[in-house]
Amino acid sequence: MKLSELLGKLSLNQKLTALLLVLAFLAIFMGDPYGKSRTAIETRELALIVQKEVDHISVEDLADWIIQGRADYRLIDLRSEEEYNTYHIPTAENVPLAELPNADLLRNEKIILYSEGGIHSAQGWFLLKAMRYRAVYMLLGGLDEWKHKILYPVIPTNLPPDEKDKYARMAEISRWFGGAPQTTEAPERAHTITNLPPPPPAAAAPSMPAKTPAKKKKEGC
Repeated sequence: MKLSELLGKLSLNQKLTALLLVLAFLAIFMGDPYGKSRTAIETRELALIVQKEVDHISVEDLADWIIQGRADYRLIDLRSEEEYNTYHIPTAENVPLAELPNADLLRNEKIILYSEGGIHSAQGWFLLKAMRYRAVYMLLGGLDEWKHKILYPVIPTNLPPDEKDKYARMAEISRWFGGAPQTTEAPERAHTITNLPPPPPAAAAPSMPAKTPAKKKKEGC
């Protein structure tokens, strides 16, 4: 089986795990290519972190943080300046991957990295981990996931009553960020995200349907 065919069958998480292990191998035997220091991260630790996704932030959580106006994190867009200017997630700063080692990042702040899909984010994550940054995270699925789950979520028709609040909230969040909820999963859903209006300030945001609390299980007698 060709390598390209094998990679095509792997999930995003498996691809990230493989990439991080390769980077760890190179760092251990070749040192830090940026000349900062040699990494002491164990490959087993890297694989465990990625497998458990403790180094990931979901796009849904990030959207909630932006709407709430939270300021306890820094969101870093690793793409080119041109790509960043075309569209970027609100609150993001542009730091291309090659410039990341010299970026003005504090070691005591939460840093969230994203790129188009996730590969460059994994590279940036490993680099900052090797430089002893502790609170570094990747946006799970990157901009692609943001686009499909936040900007253009699919809202099924004929929803059962217990699902309506959930999808109503998804639709409100989509519009808040300048997106448009979709009703079907169609090929034209691969939208080009250009010229989207900026999100309204948090104070002027439309009211969001409250999250439906999980139902408590009945206890036995």
